Amino acid sequence: MIQINKDALVERFIRYVKIDTQSDPNGTANPTTEKQKDLSKVLEEELKAMGLKQVEMDEYSYVYASLPANSSKKQIPAICYCSHVDTAPDCSGMDVKPILHSNYDGKDIVLPDDITQILSISGSPYLKAHIGNEIITASGNTLLGSDDKAGVAIIMQTVQTLLDNPQVLHGDIKIVFTPDEEVGKGTAKIDMKKVGAQYGYTLDGGEAGSLEDETFSADGASIVIHGVIAHPGYAKNKLVNTMKIAGEILAALPTTEWSPETTDGMEGFVHPVSLNGISEKTTIGFIVRDFKTTMLAQHHNRLKKIAEAIVDKHKGASMEYIPQEQYRNMKDILLQHPQVADYAAEAIIRAGLTVKKESIRGGTDGSRLSYIGMPCPNVFTGMQNIHSKLEWVGVKDMVKAVETLVHLASVWEEKTS
Repeated sequence: MIQINKDALVERFIRYVKIDTQSDPNGTANPTTEKQKDLSKVLEEELKAMGLKQVEMDEYSYVYASLPANSSKKQIPAICYCSHVDTAPDCSGMDVKPILHSNYDGKDIVLPDDITQILSISGSPYLKAHIGNEIITASGNTLLGSDDKAGVAIIMQTVQTLLDNPQVLHGDIKIVFTPDEEVGKGTAKIDMKKVGAQYGYTLDGGEAGSLEDETFSADGASIVIHGVIAHPGYAKNKLVNTMKIAGEILAALPTTEWSPETTDGMEGFVHPVSLNGISEKTTIGFIVRDFKTTMLAQHHNRLKKIAEAIVDKHKGASMEYIPQEQYRNMKDILLQHPQVADYAAEAIIRAGLTVKKESIRGGTDGSRLSYIGMPCPNVFTGMQNIHSKLEWVGVKDMVKAVETLVHLASVWEEKTS
């Protein structure tokens, strides 16, 4: 039985979350924030210090590394372990102060830097599974950053574990750390030749044992409304104000269905995310989501008809409807390569856990990676309450994730004839 160095894993994670890597949804550079490079540089240096030879951080903040095979079998597919270095724009990631709570007793935890932030079992039932164990939180003013620095730390500890235990036979293991996943640009500048893997796994999931092989299919949509501008002092029967028309369109959206706040499970939705304009021209930005890719066209058609009905009531107004493809359900690709998820499930079982197959009401880097040549389901890290000041992660879950990745490397080696 391979022993995972829990203390080293915790030390890594705590060190990584202290580095501010928040991405910027309005940034136009790659990466969207220079500070993401601070963690990428640390990872590059640590991978080199481990003795890995093929290690590179590129100009876009991607880190590529390779752990060579130690098995004599020749046909083992190269697999990739991938996590993202950035944290979400939703909550501050500056000056994160991680707190290790030993022997969690099940009582409410009042975070010291903001006593209104109280972590409780009533609000986070999964805490029950961690009574008597260690959990890590932030201090109350920031997110923790376990999304996805738990994944980063897990992968780094897995590399060290495999190096320390050469009796664990495996094929080539490729490592990739990406920037800007939280703002939808995690694969924008990725070099798949440098990745060099046939199959991959993102470490960006939640509860221990969870294995996600299905995501939303996702589009964006922009409704651009054109009006008629006139001097407001002389605007009677002339001015057509597009901001008011935009308000009518938003008010016409359903309030009891078809929105994030009214859907769950396998239900899709349409969601306005931005509004920008002046009297003459206003743009509403939407996201369009469904697990069935074929349903996206129906959602677009319904939204367009709602908008057209409003715009047509205003003489002189016109509109453009502009759909934008974002990502597609990884399930459509993974069904063609069932062994990728099956081997992950086997690894989870070998780690002593129950497999929890889940569908993500969102996407991961794995969604895009699956469609550009590397089928890539998502594996658990333990992260909870992500993107919030009440974010936390259980240490035992992170340890189990390392165990799972070690077993996964073995499974691929064993299953190759």
